Order: sequence, then structure tokens, then C-alpha cells
Amino acid sequence: MIASAITLALVSTRIRGADEIEYYSHLRSAVFDRDLDFTNEYEHFYDGNRQGLQAFKETFLDRREPKTGRPINFAPIGSAVVWSPFFLAAHALVTNGVLRGPADGFSPAYAGAVAYGSSLLAIIGFLVAFLTLKRYMGVTEGLSLLAVLAVWFGTPAFYYMTVAPAFAHAPSIFAVSLLFFLWLRARERDMVFDWILMGLCAGLAMLIREQGGLFLIAPGLDLGFRLLKGDLKRALERGIAVLGAAGLVFAPQLLAYRALNGSFGPTQLVQRKMDFSSPHFFDVLIDPGHGLLLWTPLLLVAFFGLVRGLFRLGAPGLFVTAALLAQIYINGSVLSWHQAGAFGSRRFVDSSILLVIGFAFGLMATTTRTQKFLVAVAIWWNLSLMMQFGLKLMDRQRLDWPGTALRQVTDVPQRILETAKLYFTDPESLARGRR
Repeated sequence: MIASAITLALVSTRIRGADEIEYYSHLRSAVFDRDLDFTNEYEHFYDGNRQGLQAFKETFLDRREPKTGRPINFAPIGSAVVWSPFFLAAHALVTNGVLRGPADGFSPAYAGAVAYGSSLLAIIGFLVAFLTLKRYMGVTEGLSLLAVLAVWFGTPAFYYMTVAPAFAHAPSIFAVSLLFFLWLRARERDMVFDWILMGLCAGLAMLIREQGGLFLIAPGLDLGFRLLKGDLKRALERGIAVLGAAGLVFAPQLLAYRALNGSFGPTQLVQRKMDFSSPHFFDVLIDPGHGLLLWTPLLLVAFFGLVRGLFRLGAPGLFVTAALLAQIYINGSVLSWHQAGAFGSRRFVDSSILLVIGFAFGLMATTTRTQKFLVAVAIWWNLSLMMQFGLKLMDRQRLDWPGTALRQVTDVPQRILETAKLYFTDPESLARGRR
């Protein structure tokens, strides 16, 4: 409860950059315009920040999809789907005068509903991760809580739950965590309906971020092992149920692709950014300027824990590790893998439950005192790095070692009060970056 309250108290409710505008425009356009023409949404945001969104204008307003002539939108529709209850509730409150502002889908109440809804979904996702460890992986309640807190506050997940909740990453924490919970429940109970539920959730994870489809490698390998053991009928029956359910939920995205791009797939502008030989497989982990393990060094505990999990958990440990390797593979296939200008390796936020599992088994190898110390260091490192990023004490395009580490213990402690004051008086300055 305390962690949830802290998180919700720090949520920023502004829609700023290109990605956020794309995700939000799907929802606003569907509810108010009932179409997939985002011209008026894009113009609204551009008019509110012409200098900051000049590059956005050149990409999304001045250009059109070649086959359809519609405005470009790279974002999947899943975030709009899961945000819609919060958005519609805000609309009802604005319409009835409970909340201030015009009932136009642009006033602060709508953006606030999306931001808080996004953060709340991620909080639920971490609760699901906690239950997953306790119920299906034999981890004690205390250690489960420590592992969840380590990833919640000690990785970029916290940034995308508070400073930038209008990205798809926070909702993805919810969908992927629920996917793994339902998979482990399905393999224990082994009822077709349970596998269908898991498939529906997998479809939602794909709908939020397409790379979520690769998380299906865990249940896919699970059923594949059953095939090898000779359980042909039951494995095929459950596999078809999973794929059918996932495909059903993902089908609206195919129709959106068709309307926007002229084909049942992502725009060619996205596809040309991919190299499926994954040339940056190792870069996304260990590159000094952009690697996951350089942004969040304490994740070494989680990676070590996944190795331990192979021996402690058996087959489920193998399947979970394979799912994380699949995410490393697809992130290494993106030619813009370095995500310059973003806080942390944000494409791994989807994998939060896998990192929670890794942390639990990594911490298990240490004493209780050491566990608490490592989690505290992980949280301190991440929050301090958020301060460096917000105050622009660091180069936002890349990590600059050893300067990054040095400023964590020299500059950041002196700026804590300044950061706290700015967050409550001018939070946008931290999102934009200021000295």
C-alpha cells in the first residue's frame, strides 16, 4: 500500500513526446472522432509546443502513409484499449461538471485519467508478480516482496509509472505479469479454459506492444515438451486454444494496420528498422552508453538468479529464461536499439516479471541482511539516476562512465531538496531536463 501511494503521488499527467501522443491519439480519436485519422490530435499537441515538437511535426504531420494517405502512427492500439475505462470515466465526470475543463478529450482530466490508470495497471502487475512468486515458485512472502520492490523502484519501470506513464510500458507490466501468472496456473490445473484465459492475456500483451507475442515462447516450450513426452492430443488441444484466443484479441490490431497502413501489418516505416539477425543482441545488455546492465547494474543479481532458477525450478525456470532471451533477441533486432534520449533500457520494462523472478532467486543465495542491502542499493541507484536525468546532470543521449557513477555520490546528494521542490512546483522541468 505504501509503495502504491508513493507511486501514485508522483504521477505526471502531461502528454509530451511523439510516442505518448501516438498512443493517446488512438484513444481520443476512437472515442470522439470514431476514426483513425489523427490529424486534429497531432495538430492539437503540436500547437501546444511548437518548438519542442518540430521533429514530431515533420514526421507525423508533414508526412503520410504512402498507401493510405493517413497520418502516420507507429503505436499499437492496446494501450488505448486498457486506458479506455479510465478515459471514459473522466469524460463522464467532465460532462457532468464534477471535473473542470471542456469535454473534448484534450483537457487535463483526460490525460490525468490515462496517466493514473496506466500507473495503477502497473501496480496491479507488480501485485500479480508478487502472487506468482508466492503461489507457483515457492518463494517466501518476505523475499517475494523484496524482489518486487527491487524491480518496481530499482529499474526504469518506476520512471515509466510516474514521469512518463503515457507510454505503453506501464500497461505492459500488467499484461505480461498476468500472462505468466495465468500460464503457471494453467500448467498446474491443466484445464482448457485456463489455457484459453492465458491466450487471451497473451493477445492483450501483443495488442499493447507487438513484441509481447514473444513471451508466448514460455507456454509454447511448455506444451512442446509435452509433445515430446507423447502427450500429443492434450498438448495440441491446449496449443490451439492458446493461439486461437491470442489471435482473437489481437485481430483488431490487424484491422487497424489495414486501415492505417494499407496492409495487415505494421507500417513499412517500422519494418525497415528491423534486422532479425539481431546484430545488437549483446549491445542491448552491455554497451557502455546504452546497455541494460550499465543503466541498472544490480540486474546482474536478477540474471544470476535466472541461472539459479534453472536448477531450482526445473522446466519452468528454463521457459522463463527463454522468454527473457527472446526479448533480448528482439530488442537487439531494432536498428535504433540504443534508445538515445530515453531513460533506461525501456524496451525491457515489459519483462519486469521475469526480472522479479530473477531477483527472487538471486537474492535467495544471500543472507537476509545482504538481501535488504542489495535492494536498497538498487533503489538508490535508480532514483539517483532519475535525478541526474531530470536535472540534466548527465548526457541524456548516453551514459558517460565513470562520470555517471561519480555524480551519483557527489552531485546527486546535494540536489535532493532541489529535485523534490521541482517535482511539486514544476515537474515538467524534470521531464524536459534542466540544470
